[in-house]
Parts: sequence; structure tokens; C-alpha cells
Amino acid sequence: LLIMKATVIATFFGVFLICAYAAKEATKKMKKAKLYVPQIDCDVKAGKIINPEFIAKCPPGCQDVKYRVYGTDIYASFSSVCNAAIHSGIIDNAGGKILVQKVAGHSGYRGSFSNGVRSLSLPRWRESFLVSEGKPRKGVTYPSTLEYSSSKSTAVKSGNDPVNVPAGDTVRKEYQTSPVLTPATEMATTTPTPPTTHPSTTTLKPTTTPATTRTTTLAAAAKTRSGLHRVRDTAFRGTSTSASNRNILRPNTGIQHQEPVVAFRSAASSPSHLAMETDSWKPGLSLFDTGFSSKEELNPKPLESISHGNPNCKVDLSFLMDGSWSIGKRRFHLQKRFLGNVAQALGIGNAGPLMGIIQYGDDPSTEFNLKTYANSKDLSNAIEKIPQKGGLSNVGKALSFVNKNFFLDANGNRGGAPNVVVVMVDGWPTDRVEEASRLARESGINIFFVTVEAAAQSEKQNIIEPNFVDKAVCRTNGFYSINVPSWFSLHKVVQPLVKRVCDIDRLVCSKTCLNSADIGFVIDGSSSVGTNNFRTVLQFVANISKEFEISDSDTRIGAVQYTYEQRLEFSFDKYSTKQDVLSAIKRISYWSGGTSTGAAISYATERLFSKSKPNKRKIMILITDGRSYDDVRVPAMAAHRNGVIAYSVGVAWAAQDELEAIATDPDKEHSFFVDEFDNLYHFVNQLIQNICTEFNSQPWN
Repeated sequence: LLIMKATVIATFFGVFLICAYAAKEATKKMKKAKLYVPQIDCDVKAGKIINPEFIAKCPPGCQDVKYRVYGTDIYASFSSVCNAAIHSGIIDNAGGKILVQKVAGHSGYRGSFSNGVRSLSLPRWRESFLVSEGKPRKGVTYPSTLEYSSSKSTAVKSGNDPVNVPAGDTVRKEYQTSPVLTPATEMATTTPTPPTTHPSTTTLKPTTTPATTRTTTLAAAAKTRSGLHRVRDTAFRGTSTSASNRNILRPNTGIQHQEPVVAFRSAASSPSHLAMETDSWKPGLSLFDTGFSSKEELNPKPLESISHGNPNCKVDLSFLMDGSWSIGKRRFHLQKRFLGNVAQALGIGNAGPLMGIIQYGDDPSTEFNLKTYANSKDLSNAIEKIPQKGGLSNVGKALSFVNKNFFLDANGNRGGAPNVVVVMVDGWPTDRVEEASRLARESGINIFFVTVEAAAQSEKQNIIEPNFVDKAVCRTNGFYSINVPSWFSLHKVVQPLVKRVCDIDRLVCSKTCLNSADIGFVIDGSSSVGTNNFRTVLQFVANISKEFEISDSDTRIGAVQYTYEQRLEFSFDKYSTKQDVLSAIKRISYWSGGTSTGAAISYATERLFSKSKPNKRKIMILITDGRSYDDVRVPAMAAHRNGVIAYSVGVAWAAQDELEAIATDPDKEHSFFVDEFDNLYHFVNQLIQNICTEFNSQPWN
């Protein structure tokens, strides 16, 4: 009996142990369940990911100069996440898992060279991040899917019509306004009515205007709008019905547009006709046929604290308002109303955007600078009191003025905030704008144009500079220019303009290391190089060139080949597109001869860099494979004195002392040496990184 009891107890205890062990193993497996780690691309910036802390996997091949990194240890959120991880030594170019933690913005980011990556300096940025080994921290739950700030589609309903509008993972409230113009009065603005929101939809309350009334009103408005243009033109031209002499009338007559007394009512647009914005801008299309405004009018951003401003839109902004006689008193008042609405929508404040006004006519003058007003209300009130100057529409003169006088520390320029100019133009300018715009852009100013009532076909003969907007802005893709068919439609572009001005990631007109230089290649074509190696050198030249933003207003490329003699292969102004430059490099024929490097440097200084544009950084990249037959020191010193930044690249039998004499100080950052031509490609990224590092060490606008 005792033996049977012992057996039962032993069996029971054994079963208990087996169950306990099984439970323990199951718990271990649950604990060891692997977290799904999302993969990100090399070009993903930390600021584009909403999650404050996440683990992600970087792919191989992110160690590339095109994936820019700003900072050391602590990185600006404008940086490539994966290349920052390589720079910090967490992963290498093979990729791997990383842990990213968002932290507050810093007043300065220090560039450095680490682990094969050259990070750049940045004065300040609104958000930072840290990178560490891709291991979860205790007590932290990590997402298996990352949330991006790029737009997604969410259904929005107004009445029975669904519309797709951009939204994140959470639905934002959408507002709709119904601006109205009554007969002989100003535009009346309506207060937006916030709609009710639901988990998957946002409902916009329809206006109270019945459908039949709205249809009738819109039809009347269309007729009235075309009639309004006719009355305006007739009043300005007097009795003439032929081609207008609009600009000829401007100088001294003081004539203003006769304002027609008409009934004009603009009903709220039906959301069913609104289209989503796309990232690809279609050249030649106005705001009203690209669908851009539709999205942005549905998404007005709420104002931040007036005392601090909107921190997501930290820009230093100058409006050039048209005060010429051609605009007339009423349209000048509509322009002021528009600027006041823009100020309200921006959310002016010391931690956000600051805004000043310059009025131009015959001559420009500053109404108030960046530090005059620090909140939207005071700024709007001040705008309302600005009197009209009168005179011509000298836009070019105004741009030169703002470039030289407005963005100064004494006027409130903050240095770390992008400089932005928005030019308001009634019709067309009475002077040339291309050169003034180019100099302003090369000084780091982003230029936007808002043109109202463009010239009719019969009026185009009076325009001094055809296509003046395309010549003035740095990208002719529609992002930097808005054309409005009528001053009475100006209220529709408040939100689109604010969105563009605040899209700091897309403000690419400012000078960068990739768009602000004249780069001249001085290529050794001596007999010791040989045909095959010469082709390798040309490939090296092409690989460097294609990393830059090439156009007539951005980086330009020129080339000189030398032996005993010198030959200008092509000058800076010969080709204005990247494809044309690369094709020209490919067509360079091998010369063969001796090696007179000193004479080649003098030739390039006189024939190539003397034609460099003002405010362009002059960069010479000289490639040679041997010792020069003549002196290189004196010509190199002369080039340096003329502002040429010289990089020397030596191959095989090149003399180290000559390479250092040619290179700008410090030598170690401006001179390179490889033992074989086939190894030249190793220095493409290094050379570009050094160019950018040097650029970023200079004052930044």
C-alpha cells in the first residue's frame, strides 16, 4: 500500500514538473518572439517619420554623398537616417538595424568626417535625433509600421459627394470658406464652421445657399468676371480698342484703373470638384488648373500662439507689394487685405515666421522690417495703413534693393531661417528682372512670384522681358510662381502660398554646395596619359559633374585640356543642362603632347574663371599624371588671389610638392593622389564632400 501511494505521488510530481517546464518554455518562446522591424530607404529623413522613437532596418549602400547628414552625434532631422547611422558608427555600408530617438532642435550642428561619411554643419534646426544600436529599450513598445508625414487619402464628405483629401493616420478637421464680393464693397470673409469628425470620415457642412441659387450665382459671376476685365481695360485705355499701351501709360500720367460697379458674388466651390495635389508640378499650368489650391484650401493650418509663432514655419519673409499707378486704389486695397490674411495664416512670431514689407513703384522703400512686428494682429493692422506710392512697376530694382538692404542682422535677419521673398506683380514689370533675381538667388534668397491679371495677347508686345517669371525663379516647375486671373480671386491663394513658403524642405533656391559654383576642370592631355587612361579621366570628370545641380542659374561647368599648349574645350556659359555638359565631356578628344601645368593654370584663370559670374564660387579641379615642365607655384598663387579654390588630383608619377603648391590651403583637404587611373573613382565622393564641407563653413543665409 505504501509503495502504491509513493508511486502515485511520484507520478503526480513528475507530471507537475513536466507541465511546469512546458509552461516555462512557452513563456520563453513568447518572450523571444521577434519584433518585426520595418525597413527604410537610404533617402528617408528623420523629420518625415512621425514616430518619436522607433527601430528600423537600413538597406546596404547608404554611404553616399547624396544622402546628406547634418551634425555629429546629434543630427538635424533634415538628415538621412541611415547615413547618419553610418556616420555615427552604429552600422556600416552593409546596412543593419538601428534605434532612432527624436529630441529637441539645437541652435547649431557641427559637421565632421567620420566612418567614411562627411556630415555638414547647420546653424539651427527645429528637431534633432539620436542614433544607437538597434536593440529595444525595456518598457518601450516599438511600432512594426512607421508613420510618415507624407499625405495619404482620407474620405471627406460634403453632402453626398465623397472627396479624397490628404490626411495622416488621424483625420484633421477641414474647413470651408465662402468669400463674397458685394456690389461696390470689399471682399467679405466668412468664419469657417468646424465640421464634425468621425473615425474614418470628416464631414464638411455645406453652405446654406440652395443648389439652384448657387448655379445661377456662379453663372452670373462668370459673365461678370469677363465683363469686369473688359471694363477695366477700356477704362485704362480710354477710347482705344486696339493693342494696349499699358506700360507706356504708366510713367507720369498717374492714371488709375476705372473700377466698374458690378455685382460680383463668388459662391463656395463644391468639394466634389476639388482635386488632390501631386508632388509633380506641371509647367505652364496656373494654380487654378493644377488642382493645387483645392487641397490647400481644404486644409488651413490653425494659428500657433501669437506670441511665439508657428515653429513649423520658421522663415524670414519679405513681401514686395506693387504700389504702381496701374494697380489702382481698390486693387491696392485688395492686395493689402491679401497680405493681412497671409500674415494671419502664417502665425507670425519670434519662434516662427517673421515678415516685412517693401513697396515698390519707381523706387522701392521698406514699410517695415522683420523685427518691427512680432505677431499677426499688429502686422495685419500695420499693413492696412500702408499708403500707395504710385509710379512704375520696377520689380528688378526692388529685387536688387531687397538683396542688398533687407536681410541684414540690423533688420532682424536670424541667419538660421531661410530667406524668402514673395513678389506681387500687377500685369508685368516695367524693368528687367532676370539679373537682379539671379543675384538675389545666389545670395541665398528664395524668390516666389504672384502675378495677377497677366497680359492679354494684344498686350504682350509691350512687355520688356517676355517670360519674366521663368527667368526670375530658380525652378520653372510651378512651385515658385502663382498666376491669378483676377485680383478678385486673390483670396484663393492665401493657403497655397503659405503652404509653399513654409515647406522648408522644398526651398531649394538658396545657395548650397551643389548649386552655387563655377567648376572648371583642367585636364592633363599629355602623351604619358594614353588614350584609355584619358577616357578614365573623362569618366571621373563626368562622375563629379553629375552630382551638381547644373543650369545657367545654378552650378556651371567648364573644361580646359593642356599639353605644352592649352585648349578651351567649353566655357561656363556653353551648356546649361546636366545632359549637355555630360555629353560635352564625353566628346573631348585626347590631344597628346608635353606637360606644362603652370601655363595651363594661367590659361584657365584668364580664359575660364575671368568669365565666372558674380557671387559664384570659382572651383578649379586639376588632374595630372606627372611633373610639370614649367613652374606651377606662381600661376597657382595668382589663381588663389583671384578667388579660385583649387583642388589638385595627381595620378601615378605626379609630383606631391606640385600638387600641394597648386591646391588651396589646407593642402590635405584640397589635394589627392592615386597610384593608378582606375582608382580615381574612389575620390569622387571625397572631393564632393570636401567641397560641401568648405561651403558649409562659410556664413549661411
